[in-house]
Amino acid sequence: MSVSGRVTARVRRDFGAAASEALEALALAETGGQEVERVHAALVLMAEGSVDRLWQAVELSALDWRDVLMNGGLANYDWPEVLEREFGSGQRRS
Repeated sequence: MSVSGRVTARVRRDFGAAASEALEALALAETGGQEVERVHAALVLMAEGSVDRLWQAVELSALDWRDVLMNGGLANYDWPEVLEREFGSGQRRS
């Protein structure tokens, strides 16, 4: 799955030298048919810059992607506003 530009930019900022590995991890995430950018963003927020936490979050997505949205703060109706605030404006793509 492709990662949107604004999520990629945040990954590069949060993960630094480990950004490539973080992007690989995101590509393996289960999205449950939800908007891919939403799930990727939740995973990045959950990880807080830690590749180990990101891998754990990706594993969680395979068990229940809804937990990822909850733990990443993107489960509620206001998720588009949270995404905009955390990742900046940009065209979302799935």
